[in-house]
Amino acid sequence: MLVNQLSVFMENKEGRLEQVLQTLAEGNININSLSLAEATDYGMLRMIVSDPEAGKTALKAKGFMARLTPVLAVDVADEVGQLQIVLTKIKQAGINIEYVYSMKAGGDGATIIIRTSDLEKTQEVLEA
Repeated sequence: MLVNQLSVFMENKEGRLEQVLQTLAEGNININSLSLAEATDYGMLRMIVSDPEAGKTALKAKGFMARLTPVLAVDVADEVGQLQIVLTKIKQAGINIEYVYSMKAGGDGATIIIRTSDLEKTQEVLEA
């Protein structure tokens, strides 16, 4: 399923992550998943949140560089090798995987977030 990811480009300095989280909390926006990739001076925070539009608006109002990025949320069984099966299908279709992170575990499996070079084709491959 296609979902909007809230992406925040921020300085890699003390307190910036806390400011983002506080801003979302003040807007009553729940974080369902979070991934932080850092470089020396800057980081990219990627989140699946309860209200992506409101999150983007709130963060921009506080001076953060925020945008919405379409990604796929894919349910996988909680069994050995299931993630590999999904990623292999994508690779065999000639689609580049840009990044993957886990969303949440629940029930009999987990949800992973995937960004690829062709989300529409990826969705078709995984639904087949």
